[in-house]
Amino acid sequence: MEFAAALPNECDVVVIGAGIIGIMSAWYLARLGLKVVVCEKGRVAGEQSSRNWGWVRQQGRDLAELPIMIEANRIWQGLEAETGEDLGFRQTGVLYLANSAKDMAAFEAWRTQAAAHQLDSRLLSAAEVSALLPASAMIWSGGLWTGSDGRAEPWKATPALARAASRAGVVVAEVCAVRTLDIVAGRVAGVVTEQGRIACNQVVLAGGSWSGLFARNHGVDLPQLSVLSTVAATAPMAEIFAGNAADNHLAFRRREDGGYTLALGDWHERPIGPDSLRHFGKFLPHVIKDGLSVRYLPAAPWHFPDGWLTPRRWQAEAVSPFEAMRILNPRPSPFALRRMRKLFADRFPGLGLPPIRTAWAGMIDSMPDVLPVLDYASGLPGLFIATGMSGHGFGIGPAIGRIVADLVTGRPVGHDLSRFRFARFSDGSPIEKGTAL
Repeated sequence: MEFAAALPNECDVVVIGAGIIGIMSAWYLARLGLKVVVCEKGRVAGEQSSRNWGWVRQQGRDLAELPIMIEANRIWQGLEAETGEDLGFRQTGVLYLANSAKDMAAFEAWRTQAAAHQLDSRLLSAAEVSALLPASAMIWSGGLWTGSDGRAEPWKATPALARAASRAGVVVAEVCAVRTLDIVAGRVAGVVTEQGRIACNQVVLAGGSWSGLFARNHGVDLPQLSVLSTVAATAPMAEIFAGNAADNHLAFRRREDGGYTLALGDWHERPIGPDSLRHFGKFLPHVIKDGLSVRYLPAAPWHFPDGWLTPRRWQAEAVSPFEAMRILNPRPSPFALRRMRKLFADRFPGLGLPPIRTAWAGMIDSMPDVLPVLDYASGLPGLFIATGMSGHGFGIGPAIGRIVADLVTGRPVGHDLSRFRFARFSDGSPIEKGTAL
């Protein structure tokens, strides 16, 4: 276990969760002079922060997220020098591939809306796409290209950032679940962990797929569910493209080890549990839009956040659900693996069926509008929520961390965060799905 620091009796801020959002929030809080503790029930980046595609993408972002992602891109460019760590970051570009004229129209609509931000995004003709992917047997209608976008290696980036945060004074404790908040006179006065109490007056909840379960135990209704996505890494192969690319069906990116990360862009799984039924109305637009691209699993696996037998209420002295399931490690879908291999071989027949070196699955925390929550929990002073990144968290994580630190310390954040307010799910506002491509 790499991060086993002893817990202090008190600090300024406790961060729950050691994914990239939690680690970067702690990093920036420490740079502002605060004493910070990160508590992780399992391992640093044990869940989605090491299981994502590794894209650092401005292209196609929801317009509310885009300014934050532009900032994140700038941070990524200097983060290796600033931390002294190898994150595997490379600016190799993102290419969206159009399967139809309808796709090209959607690309153009997004590019037009995003033009005010002066990105280098541009539309490509079918011939220009073929020039970028000369080994492909597919003829795409065209594409959308942002050369300033990049990629990093999830399996090493967040642990490396945690080491940098630790050197900056952050206490990072793995296998240390926060069981409950300690609430005095209606506000946060600390946390109770499995290793004891830590006094603090600010807590950042960055628990990914576990955030909704933790919040509900304190009467905070966070309508968050998770989707299961299967990803694979190939053995080293000839380079067909140095960056990240996706059409309507398959996404792939060049890896640092010479292979490719593969994933399906049009298929995932959604486990069903009590929270799925409770939040059904808010997620109904998702259900309608997803159609046959989702396989619904009748029961969330044992001890998962939305498992049928997972407790929704517990006390500080009791073993929590977070100790019963240290790391979400769902089984990858054999169907998804077969299909992504075939799709890759169809597009690049000269390479044959790609040899899969390893495969994994991850639980993506998702909100009804596919946008995060970045706000204090109404009715519970001292609890700040940074969750629901909806599959966008890895790339945008550094800027979200900076924003969280400034919000927690009362500093101006420099962005309009109204689309990310917690109350949007309860104040009667219509749930407007994000406009991301």
